[in-house]
Amino acid sequence: MRKDILERRMARLTAKREELKNKALASADAEEVRSINALLEDLNADIADVQDELDALAEETRSAAEQPVEQRSEIPADAAKVNGSIVGAFTQKADANQKREETNMFDTMEYRQAFMGYVQKGSPMVVRGEVISTTDTAPAIPLTIMNRVINTVRKRYGNLYAKVRKAKVKGGVEYPIGALKATFKWITEATVSPRQKLDALAKVSFQYHVAEIRIAQSFLSQILTIDDFEAQIAEVIAIAYLEAMDYAIVNGSGNGQPLGILNDSRVPVANVVTMSAADLNNWTKWRKNFFAKLPLGYRDGEFIFPVSTVDSYLETMADANNNPIFRQATGLEVNDGDARNPSGRFFGRDISLVEPEILPDFDTASSNDVIGIFWQPQEYAINENFGFTMRRYFDEETNEWVDKALVVVDGKLLNPMGVWLIKKA
Repeated sequence: MRKDILERRMARLTAKREELKNKALASADAEEVRSINALLEDLNADIADVQDELDALAEETRSAAEQPVEQRSEIPADAAKVNGSIVGAFTQKADANQKREETNMFDTMEYRQAFMGYVQKGSPMVVRGEVISTTDTAPAIPLTIMNRVINTVRKRYGNLYAKVRKAKVKGGVEYPIGALKATFKWITEATVSPRQKLDALAKVSFQYHVAEIRIAQSFLSQILTIDDFEAQIAEVIAIAYLEAMDYAIVNGSGNGQPLGILNDSRVPVANVVTMSAADLNNWTKWRKNFFAKLPLGYRDGEFIFPVSTVDSYLETMADANNNPIFRQATGLEVNDGDARNPSGRFFGRDISLVEPEILPDFDTASSNDVIGIFWQPQEYAINENFGFTMRRYFDEETNEWVDKALVVVDGKLLNPMGVWLIKKA
């Protein structure tokens, strides 16, 4: 009965909204359009409230359906009876309260709805009868949204981020990066092999760098259902996060953000290879100038190239008769039509294709600029915990509310010896 009433009300409100939208589109009077938009804002708020009630009702129905039948029908041992009728079930009530407390607050429908109201309208977050402060500390993003973010991170975008090592260690603590070095020694009955020791070659420390992802309020305010809201905000957060991480892996300054490959002073000078346009376009120069310098232990790496450099210089390799030879000479294969994971193969090694914002194109780069990278992706580490929180503020310049997701993250090379920088001559 309650569901039917809510659905009928939702239908009336939706029809009214469409009527107002059509009226606004047909109007040429700016004042009338502003007035209609004000009515639409109130109408959208009413629709969101009705949808919240429908979602809560669906959640109640689902919870009741999942409860075991025998538990619902069982009469508690200490139930009070009057004339054969049960008037109290104190033990069962206590068990329900205990189960309620054990449920993770950040995964409840009540918290999710409160969070949606906070982001869309700035409503106070009241959960389980308590007001959650949103001034001193930012409210945590619900687990449902975070799971969507994590799944998006695993499946989409982040061409570089997807390949690096992910760590979850405490910030501010130095961790040794070493290798076990052992010496083989023949032994006799009278001698033993010396004790092998850990040679700590280096140490790395991850810091607490805070990053933010800003989302305009106008984007989220029109989303009505909680599922659509959570899906949309998760998508926006994940894509923005991955784009920023790809850039930071290469160009991060290390000052309030991860330390990128190009700004890591530990990369040996001997690992810099300078190539001219003619060198890039000549497969024998690649063999002599680049691969001949790679130790066996680091040959199983990958390239990072701007897609325009690949188009202009690698895919145009030709013989004296201008016949293309890039495929048979270098094994070059390029998949630049995949927006989620543009990639390729070059001399049997994977290529991550990037935009010029990450690495400059050879033609526009200045002399001595890095136009390509050869690296071991698993030797770059991102330290993260996906502990996103949300804050909102009013932007005086644009006169709109802005929501921003905050996350603590850091990243840096664990072993710079496996990185080679390809520079423009």
